[in-house]
Amino acid sequence: MAERAMVTSMNQKLKILRDYFPTAVFTGRALVFISENFRVELTEHNHSGLDLQDSASTIRVRLFTKDKNGEFMSGHYEDFDLSDIPDLAGEIEKFVQFAVGVNIKE
Repeated sequence: MAERAMVTSMNQKLKILRDYFPTAVFTGRALVFISENFRVELTEHNHSGLDLQDSASTIRVRLFTKDKNGEFMSGHYEDFDLSDIPDLAGEIEKFVQFAVGVNIKE
């Protein structure tokens, strides 16, 4: 039961970000966007030593592209430490748009 509470509190920002990215799928541990040529995963990580209820968490955006065999290969990732959710969503959207060339909100 304690593990479930930890996962729930750890993913609070991801749950809120679902509203900003309606095409994403929430897996319980990540927000995932998939297209024919790319995959984007957003995961939430708490800073060591901080209370889980604290809003000081990092959103990691990991980009995957398809290789010649059609498998997704892990590529670049970026960590976002913005506490304001609308700013965070806007910066994530810009990062993915520039990196992959696709608008993840559509």
